[in-house]
Amino acid sequence: MADSVKFWFDPSCPWAWMTSRWVAEVAALRGFDVEWKVMSLAVLNEDQDVSEEYRAFFPRALRYTRLTQAAQELHGQKTVKALYDALGARIHLGGSTDPDEVIPAALAEVGLPASFIRWADSDTYDPQMRASHFDALERVGQDVGTPVIAVNDVAFFGPVVSPAPSGDAALRLWDGVLAVAGCDGFFELKRSRTREPIFTGAAPERME
Repeated sequence: MADSVKFWFDPSCPWAWMTSRWVAEVAALRGFDVEWKVMSLAVLNEDQDVSEEYRAFFPRALRYTRLTQAAQELHGQKTVKALYDALGARIHLGGSTDPDEVIPAALAEVGLPASFIRWADSDTYDPQMRASHFDALERVGQDVGTPVIAVNDVAFFGPVVSPAPSGDAALRLWDGVLAVAGCDGFFELKRSRTREPIFTGAAPERME
């Protein structure tokens, strides 16, 4: 039986983007589907004591999460993944920090009308976006970020990888995730990061 996999991401997070490339490759190689779900760094940190520089990034990030949640509500999973791919390629590979450039180009790539940009500035689907976000946190706890992955209903923060493994290396890492997901009582395995996200293309500003 194929694994049930859910993946929560904030489109602005380079670490989530890296992990999503790995998950997507493994899904293609192993033949399972992934349910792509939004979480929000802006919501995660709304009551936290963070630097002004970091807080200044939240309005931009919130536009991307709102847009992606609207895609989920109005067009479903296929469009969510396509839009995430299109946004991420411009944000992370292209290094763009201007949503007014990123969003129209991403919408055109996935075949959504230019008028769909209105959802980036609408709170219409905030209840669904926040519900998705807190669904992730309820599974893993409050002291995490993005990405969150759930395999057969066992959820973890991460894995955080740089660069994203591919081919056999991607499958070996996946098998490791399956192993820990199958171990009742496993909670944490961590070491400090020693490198920035490694992309093919210009590196974006760092966002955690």
